[in-house]
Amino acid sequence: MTTSASGAATSPRRAVGIGLWVLQVLLAAFFVFASVPKLLGDPVAIQMFDLIGFGQWFRYFTGAVELLGAIGLLIPRLCGLAAIGLALVMVGAVLAQIFPLGAPEVALAPLVLCLVFVLIAWARRDTVRALAKA
Repeated sequence: MTTSASGAATSPRRAVGIGLWVLQVLLAAFFVFASVPKLLGDPVAIQMFDLIGFGQWFRYFTGAVELLGAIGLLIPRLCGLAAIGLALVMVGAVLAQIFPLGAPEVALAPLVLCLVFVLIAWARRDTVRALAKA
């Protein structure tokens, strides 16, 4: 245990918790911005979802899930579940980049994000357990 200049004790566990929240806030902001073009009908998003082949309803669905996941990352009781949900979205993004879009080199970014969300979900597993018991 270390002490700061103010004399308050700071544990490594607290530092990890603060780091997780900072990461969650940054990822939430990223996913809010990622959801907006999908929800507002950006022409690039429309074209991309046309290539994926599930129809434009899937663009709205993906944008809504990303937005809800971003909000969930900021709610202590939901952050673990939101991380699981966003990890699943990133699995879908990896598969979409590799198969219908034919850009496997682009799949690295969502793969890394998926791994980050899995780590967040693991670190917040107590929140997921609490929801499962409720």
